[in-house]
Parts: sequence; C-alpha cells; structure tokens
Amino acid sequence: MLSLTLRTLRTRWVTYAGTFTALALGVGVIAAMGLTLAATLDAPHQEPQRFARAPVVVRGADTLKVRTANGVRQQPLAVPRPVSPALAAHLATVGRTVADRTVQLGDGRAGHPWSVAAFAPYRLASGRAPRSAGEIVVTGGRFALGDRLTLAGRPRTVVGTVAGPGFEQAVFFTDAEAARLAPRIDNLVVDAPPAAVRAAVAGFAGTQVLTGDARRAADPDPDGDHQALTAVNALVGTAAGVTGFVSVFVVASTFAFAVAQRGREFGLLRTAGATPRQIRRSVLAEAAAVAVPASAAGCVLGGLGAPRLAGWLVSAGVAPDWFTVGSALWPYQLAFWTGLTFALAGAWSASRRAGRVGPLQALRDAQVDSGTLPPVRRAAGLALLLGGVGLAVWRLAADPAEALHRKTYTTQPMLLITAFALLAPMVAGPLVRLLGAAARACGAAGMPARENAAAGVRRTAAVAAPVLITVALAGSLLGTTATISAARAAENRSQTAADFVVVPQSDTEADGSQSDGRKNDRATNAGSAGFDARTAARIARIPGTVSAALTPTAVYVVEDGVALIREAARAADPAGLAAVERLPVAAGSLADLDDHSIVVTDEWQTHTVGRTVEVWLGDGRKVSLRIAAVLRQGTGGNGAYVTTRNAEGLPPDRIDVKLRPGADPATVAAALRAAVSGSGAHVLSRAQWLAASAPRTDGQTRTGFLMVLGIALLYSAIALANTMVMATSDRVRDLTVLRLAGATTWQVLRSVAAEALLVVAVGAVLGAAVAGLNLLGVRAALAALSVPSPVIVPWQALGVMAGGCALIAVTAAVLPARWALRRGRTGYV
Repeated sequence: MLSLTLRTLRTRWVTYAGTFTALALGVGVIAAMGLTLAATLDAPHQEPQRFARAPVVVRGADTLKVRTANGVRQQPLAVPRPVSPALAAHLATVGRTVADRTVQLGDGRAGHPWSVAAFAPYRLASGRAPRSAGEIVVTGGRFALGDRLTLAGRPRTVVGTVAGPGFEQAVFFTDAEAARLAPRIDNLVVDAPPAAVRAAVAGFAGTQVLTGDARRAADPDPDGDHQALTAVNALVGTAAGVTGFVSVFVVASTFAFAVAQRGREFGLLRTAGATPRQIRRSVLAEAAAVAVPASAAGCVLGGLGAPRLAGWLVSAGVAPDWFTVGSALWPYQLAFWTGLTFALAGAWSASRRAGRVGPLQALRDAQVDSGTLPPVRRAAGLALLLGGVGLAVWRLAADPAEALHRKTYTTQPMLLITAFALLAPMVAGPLVRLLGAAARACGAAGMPARENAAAGVRRTAAVAAPVLITVALAGSLLGTTATISAARAAENRSQTAADFVVVPQSDTEADGSQSDGRKNDRATNAGSAGFDARTAARIARIPGTVSAALTPTAVYVVEDGVALIREAARAADPAGLAAVERLPVAAGSLADLDDHSIVVTDEWQTHTVGRTVEVWLGDGRKVSLRIAAVLRQGTGGNGAYVTTRNAEGLPPDRIDVKLRPGADPATVAAALRAAVSGSGAHVLSRAQWLAASAPRTDGQTRTGFLMVLGIALLYSAIALANTMVMATSDRVRDLTVLRLAGATTWQVLRSVAAEALLVVAVGAVLGAAVAGLNLLGVRAALAALSVPSPVIVPWQALGVMAGGCALIAVTAAVLPARWALRRGRTGYV
C-alpha cells in the first residue's frame, strides 16, 4: 500500500502540488493570525509618562463604583473629580506641591502649567520658560521660536521648545495663566513621603494617592495601550475567524476535489480486487503524505508573515508603536493540527464515496458525474441554509440593532457561504445551462464548454467555490457598510434642523462622524475640546437666531440589578434643543425635559414616559430622574439627553444655530464668525456640517476589512488557480480527443477559456446570492429600526472581484492546456 501511495504521488504530482500549496498557505494564514492574536494577550510593562519623575501624585476619583447583586461594578467617569482647593491647601502643609491643570486646546494639543514640565521630564531644547500670559513653550517639531499662535482666545508667542517623551502635543503656559484658563486641579504633585500623603487625604473620600507604576493612571491616556490591544484582539480575532474559515473551506474542498478526480483509478482498483477499506486507507495515506509537510511549511510561512502583519497594524495606527509578535508556540500547534485535520477530513469524505461504489459503477462515474450530492451533504447544506436564514430572522425579531454590529455582519455570511458551497453541485448544472447562452458567443467552442461544465458538476462546484467566497465576502462586507453608512447619513439629514453649526477647531471633521462598531457616536465626544462660556454666550445673543449648545457627557444606570451600563448622553437647554433638532421622539416630548428629568432611547431597560430611573451623572452624582421622552434607537447614534445643570464640568463641543423667520443668513453668518473670532472655532452651514459629519468607516474597521478581504481574496485567488490547473491537467485526454476530431488548437483553447468563464460565472452568481441575502437582512433590520435606507450594492467591487477571478481562471486553464497540446500527448487516448 505504501508503494502504491508513493507511485500515485509521483504520477499525479500536479494535482498534489496544487493541494500542497493551498494547504501550506491556509496553515500559514492561521499561524500568522494566531501569533498576532497571542501577542495581544501578553503586553509588555508600560512605565508612567507625564509624572515619571514625580514622587507622589494625588488626584480625585475618576471611577464610578456601584455595589450590585453580583458585587461592585465600576465604569470610568465622564468627568473625573478634581482635587479640591481645600485638599490642595491641606497637602501644602505636608510638603511642596505643584498643581497640574489641563487646558483643552483642540487639534490634539493640551495645555499645562510650566512647573509640571519637569516631572515628565520635558527639557528645554531652545529658548526659555514662559514669563507672561502671552508666552508659551511647545513641543518641538511643528513650531519654532517666535511663531505666533492663537490659543484659548488670544495670540501667543512661542518663547521655547521642549524635547519630551512624545506621548502628547503639549503647550506650556505660566502657572498663573494655566490656572486662569483651567481653574480645576486635575493632579497635584506632592514632595512628601507616601505614608504622610495617604494620612493627609484620609478624610477626603475617593482621593487617589499614586506612586510607582500607579502614576500611569495620571497619564493623558492611561488605558490607551490596553484599549488598542483590545481593538487589535477583536480585529485580528474576527479576521482570523473569517480567514481561517476561508482557509479550512478551500483546503477541504481542494482535497475532496483532488480525490474526486480519480474516479477512473478507483474503478480500476475495485475491478482488480481492491476493497473499499483499502481504497480509503490509500487515499488517507496520500493525504497525510501531503498534509504533514504542507502543514509544516505553512507554520514556517506563518512565522515569517506574522511580524510583517504586526508591522502593518502598527503603521495603520491600529496597534501601539511597541507592538511586536512574541514567541508563543500554541499558534503553530493550532495551525498545524487544524490544517492536518481538515485535509484528512476532506480526503476522508471523498474516499468514503469512492469506496462505496462497485467497479462498473465507478467506471461509469468517471465519465459523467452522477449522484454528486450525497444525502449527508444535502442535509448539511440545507440545515446550514435554514440555520443562516433562521438566525437572521431571529435576530430581527429579538434585537434588530445587532445586525448593524461589525462582528455580526462580518461573521454572518459564513453560514450561508458554507451552505451554498455544500449545495453547489445540486444547482451547478441548472446554472450552467441557464448561463450557457453566453457561451454561444464563442461559436462552436461554446457548446463543449457548456456540456463539459454541466457534465462535470463536481469539478464545476470545486472551481466555483473560491469565486463564491470572493464575491460573497466582498459583496456582504462592503455592501453592508455602505448601506449602514447611507442609513446614518439619512438620519443626520432628518435630525438636523439647524441652519448653522459651530464646532471647535479639532472637531470640524471628527465631531459628527460615525463609524461602524461604535455606539451613540453623536454623543461620545466627552473630553474633546469645547467652547468657553463667553463664546457660547456671544452666539446665544445674536439677533434673529435660536441656538442650542450641546455638551457631551455620560450617564450610568444599573440594569437587571447586576450590570453597570455607561450610556452616552448630551446636555442642552430644552427650549433650544427642541428648536434646532428633529430627534426621533417615540413617546413624550422634548419640551418636558428639565433638571429633574431625562430623555432616553427605547434601548434602555426602563423606557416608559413618566417612570423614574436612578442614574449616576457624568461626575458620579446619583440622582433620580423622570423620563420625559423616549427616542427611537435608530442606527445607534441617538443617546440620552439631560439639561446642562446635570452635566457640570464639561464645555459644549457643538452649537447648533437656527434662523428665526425673516433673519438674513448672510448677516447671521457674519455675526457668528465675529462671535467665534480668536477661538479657533469654525462656522459651518447645514450642508457643510452634513458633509463634514457624513458617516465614514473608521480606521480600525477599514484595516480589518483590508485584512479580511486582502488575505481571504488572495488566498481564494491562489486556490482558484490551483484548482483550475488541477482540473485542466486532468483533462488532457479530452483536449487531445478534440484535436484528433479536427478542432484547431485555437478552438480548443477557446473552449477551455469559455468553460473557465462559465464556471466563474456560476461561482459569481452563487456569491451574489449570498451577498444579496445578507444585504436584505441588513435592510430588514434598518426597517425594523424605522430607518429608511436603500440597499447599496458595491457593483464596482463585485465587478472587479469577478473580473479578477475570471482572469485568473482563464489563465490557469489556458496555459496548462496550451502546454499539453504543444506536447502532443496522443498517448492518452
């Protein structure tokens, strides 16, 4: 049996070379993804940044802790509590203190008092320290000594530059000017023994005393690396699931096709007396002989590709700068055994079919495919099809918003792709005959192309599988994101009644942009630069207008007695809010909003008008508020609304302005620009605001799609080429018969090309059907959420994908056929 296995491998090296390549690439993809995923689970230790040289740092509470039935739950506060003046004065008696304040300047810059610069440490690279309110020191690179900048409403002169750690774009004012711009103390550096400081703050509840590595909590973005790794983990995990599915799917399909090609050989072996068990053992031995070295080679490829994948994630801004691939071993083991298992599973499934038939039936089976869809495969395909459709229907009934989440619409197509691939042999014949009219354009060569594709439905289904995956993934992912973006754009248009929108300098593009996978983006800008009270007051006094200053904040609520949920929210004056916003009110009225009430969405567990809910405000205060109105959830961009009194400590980040009847737009626009002069804010018309806030795919989602589609499509293209080479090399006898029957070489090649195009068309139609079902599910979810939106079909992308597959298939079919005909292999007849 071993000698037969080795001879078969040597004789059919073209078939098994393609199988080896497909399996090695599949295992390589799984290993690279696994190594990158493992690196997110073992992050290196990170040192403090802003206060690396500070002995002790004191700061107010920045975490809300609530006791529930399942223990204490916590969430970060939208408005961290400051160090009180009383505590600062008390600590001054313990040791020397330096107050740190943060001035949000927009454009990614943050202002601080000059006295805290030494604790990072920042060191002067040129110039001197600031001495007056109009002088500043900046981090080097963007500005030079003598440059004039307008910051915090007045011009400033750069008198010094510093070379620092580079974790923020810092601007340093004099201590007095920083205290004027930001009266609250965010952090207090104390030069005293930690034990003495802890004893001094004992009477101030919630105050934190940070030493050692705990000082990292006072950095500008202490959880940034952790959040970035979480994002990379989710991104790579989803991509690994999709690309792993593609790899396993194609590997199993390729092995099954490689075995199915050998029907004539199995018939001869059965005629010579071989038992079904011997045939199965032979096939499995051949598969193992190929799968073991291919899986090992794939592990090597994965080890080489993982560092490049990690570097790409860093360059794309998804992973932290220090992110690298470690030395974990489990991804190699997972990839190796996954490849080996599914290769043997694909070969075993096909070998069972070959071993079940009798000798004469096997010989007939080598001519025309019959019985190509065993009952088990048919049952599995129908079960997956019903399961995929049923899951989508259940999700629509239970939680339509779930269909709009990135993880859902990224993984949803997998069930349908598998179902369509399993059922492909059943529909390939009818599809080939339906599409066969196009093959007549090739003249006489079109008829054998159509008949060959219809007769060899197993071969047709195997070649169409990579095309099916390519078109289905591209259509589902790109079409879903485009459809959701169109729905969110429609929401923006319908909900904005303002004629002008005023935004801070850094928020011209970012303030309203919405991205997949983020909840309530219209209300999640807490912590961004905003307007000072004087600018907002000047805008409110402009004649002929009504305005609403919108402040980002958050509220917290306990659901089911066990979960502390952070809900994005905005604060506004109720009268102005009702005038400038057309929010989707499902019950109640915005006019009823006051300091003792709240507007919630229908996603809240308690969302009945008139009911009272216990919430914690952005600064941690616990209050009981009456529900004044309920908003429809929509695509997830609608959040809660409270009054400005319930959002103290944060400036407004957007001011919507509506013209009163008879007001002149040009006059109002000029007055608005005068009111924000010197503040760095921008006055946008409604059209400009809608364009600037148009939903767009964020960098993480875009990177994830590039990773998923790039790897999956590249792998599918290589698998398509391999399968076409395998299929064409197995048909040398058929091609030679055509030549002996009088067909010219050109006619034979045209027939081969026409058949390749026909098979690609079958795969494209099946892939388009999968994408269509997924897009209809998204459209139904939007309708259930009362968000009208057309289905956006990415025709251009689908055309490019189908055209690329066609080019690869024709090339991979015609070149081996040309080589075989040139060799003149008449001995095969």
